[in-house]
Amino acid sequence: MFSSKYSVIPGFWLSLGYTLSWLSLIVLLPLAALLLYASHIHFDQLITILGNRQLQSALKLSLYTSFYASLLASIFGAFLAWMLTRYSFTGKKIIDSMIDLPLALPTAIAGIALTTLYAPNGLLGSLLPFKVAYTPLGIIVAMVFVTIPFTIRTLEPIIKDIPYSVEEAAKTLGATPLQTFLYIIFPMLFPAWLTGFSLAMARSLGEYGSVVFIAANIPYKTEILPILIVSKLDQFDYTGATVISLLMLLISFGLLFFITIIQRWTKPHRLIWFMTHLSLPFFSKKKSS
Repeated sequence: MFSSKYSVIPGFWLSLGYTLSWLSLIVLLPLAALLLYASHIHFDQLITILGNRQLQSALKLSLYTSFYASLLASIFGAFLAWMLTRYSFTGKKIIDSMIDLPLALPTAIAGIALTTLYAPNGLLGSLLPFKVAYTPLGIIVAMVFVTIPFTIRTLEPIIKDIPYSVEEAAKTLGATPLQTFLYIIFPMLFPAWLTGFSLAMARSLGEYGSVVFIAANIPYKTEILPILIVSKLDQFDYTGATVISLLMLLISFGLLFFITIIQRWTKPHRLIWFMTHLSLPFFSKKKSS
């Protein structure tokens, strides 16, 4: 173990102080200001705001659209990450660079492009037998577009670390492709997949720019929590906007905390043991038949 005097970049305390200072200015102080303002809200006001039907409708819509968008982004992202990591094909670098496009592209531009594409008279919207834009489905599409890079970039390093020899050894021992996936690949990928899912859902809950155009902001139908916060600010209802922001903060923090607890339990060796004992009765019946 190297001592601090042999460090390539000296000045631990200076670096720590610089990091904590910027962290306080960018993250901690705004959160502290939000909590400080929320502490002056009376309990009766809080109950009235939380019991508002419009808020409850927006909360319900935000939760289920974020969940389904994160689930779709995690599933499709896993396939894309596996394809980009395990296969070589023409245009691979182009596809790999396009994955980061939603992170670099302004979300408002993404929202306008998706709305133009999926509007009833748009290029794809006119061909589809169902309506996408101005519906919850359009919100999910916009959220998937924005969050899919999180799942892909989270899974790629884990897939690269899985050697081909593991799959070949399982094949030589008589394992089927399904058994290889369940007993070897899935336990190794699940913690990272869960991380990508949690990041995607946390981002979806707070997404505004790509959703505001395709959602049409119809109260009780396509109005999500970030849009409702902006609406409250336009009406100079700072108390309502603060309560909704604090509610979103608590939901995101609770989600990340819950995912962290699950990740501590779902270690690869524990998942291998669980999947093995779960499927033993099934395979034993199959062999006996």
